[in-house]
Amino acid sequence: MSRGVTGRSYFLCTERLGFGTWAPDDFPLALALWTDPRVTGLFGGPFPVDEVRRRLDREITNQARFGFQYWPLFRRTDGAHVGCSGLRPCDRPHTCEMGFHLRPEFWRQGFGTEAARAVVAHAFTTPDVEALFAGHHPDNQDSRRLLTRLGFRSIGEELYPPTGLLHPSYLLERSEWDARREA
Repeated sequence: MSRGVTGRSYFLCTERLGFGTWAPDDFPLALALWTDPRVTGLFGGPFPVDEVRRRLDREITNQARFGFQYWPLFRRTDGAHVGCSGLRPCDRPHTCEMGFHLRPEFWRQGFGTEAARAVVAHAFTTPDVEALFAGHHPDNQDSRRLLTRLGFRSIGEELYPPTGLLHPSYLLERSEWDARREA
C-alpha cells in the first residue's frame, strides 16, 4: 500500500496511476463518471442517479466478495480522478472480465493502456484466474486496438443487452500473456 498526494491509499501503482478501492463516500466520483454520456454512451449509459448508486454498491460488494472490482484510478501527481479499471466476475470458469472507463479529459494520453496492462498483470498473479474476457461496443475502435495490443484474441461477438448490439469479444489466457512477456 502506498499513499497518494491526497492521502488516498493505493494498493497498486503504475508510473502515473494509483489504484484505490471504491468506498461509499466515493459516490460523487462515481456520479461524475457514470452519468457522463461520453464515458457511458457505448455501454448503455448515461445512468440515472439510482443506477450509479447500484453500480457503486456492486463494485464495493465485488471487492469484498472476490477481491476485485473496477478500481478507481487517480493520477499520482495530483490525485485527479482518471476513471476506473479492473475486473468483474465472469460466467466462464477461471475467467474474469477486464475493463476500464476513463473520464474524457484523460482520453488519448495512454492512461487506458497503462491501467489495462497493470490490471492484466495483477489478475494473472491470482492463481484462480486463467483467462481474461473483454468486449467493446462495435463503434469503439480505440478499445479494439488497445485489447489487441495487449494480446487479447477475438472470440467472436456477444449480445450485450444494455446496448442491444453484438459486441466484439476477446479472450487473453494466462499462457498467452506469459509468452508475450517472455518474448
